[in-house]
Order: sequence, then C-alpha cells, then structure tokens
Amino acid sequence: MAQDKNKNKNNNNMSVEEAGQKGGEKTAQEHDKEFYQEIGQKGGEKTAQEHDKEFYQDIGQKGGETTSQEHGKEFYQDIGQKGGETTSQEKDKEFYQDIGQKGGETTSQEKDKEFYQEIGEKGGKRSSRGNNSNNNR
Repeated sequence: MAQDKNKNKNNNNMSVEEAGQKGGEKTAQEHDKEFYQEIGQKGGEKTAQEHDKEFYQDIGQKGGETTSQEHGKEFYQDIGQKGGETTSQEKDKEFYQDIGQKGGETTSQEKDKEFYQEIGEKGGKRSSRGNNSNNNR
C-alpha cells in the first residue's frame, strides 16, 4: 500500500514527494508575499486561541535549549552584536535613558547595600588600575 502512494518514475507516475514539490512550486507562482503573510497571520491567531502562555514558554525553552546545543559562544556574540547595532540605529538617547532608569530601579529593589559596596569597590579598583597605566605612558 505504501508503494501505491509512492509510485516511482519507472511506472510513469510521480512520487508523492515529486507531486508535492510540483504543487508547491505552482502555488508559489500563483501567490504573492501578502498571500503568505495573510495565511501565516491566520495560523498564528488560531494557534494563539488554542494554546496558553505555558505552551509558548515550553516551545520557547525547547527552542532555546536546541539552539544552545547547536551553536557556540561565537554565535551568541554575533547575534548580540547585530542586535545591538540594529537597536542603536533605531533607538534614540531617550530610549537608553528609559531602559537604564528601569534597570536601575529594578536592581535597587532586588539588591542590598552590600551589592553596591562590592560593585563600587570593583569599579574603584579598575579605575585606579586604568589611571596607573595611563600615568606610565
């Protein structure tokens, strides 16, 4: 029965795979970008109706795990660099001030006095090392 579905060229019939590819090529010729965007949007809306937040968290986590297994540190550095460059081209000074303020507020709510003392000491040490190397030039 499986052989009936997958006729080969020796019998002058197309295989299911060949027929599918031919049909896909014909559909691609008959429809434009907007057609595919529209059916993609409809599919996304239908999926959103049928699944909850947990579903998306689960597939996001699985995708992230797979990506981390398949790519090394360089991959993440590259996409981080590209994302940073794109963001810097699209956003203005106000954007960075806003996210900096939000980050600072969140950090201040989550961290204690010791945290700030520790990062202050680290920053002071780095700063003094930088001054020493500049003085030696």
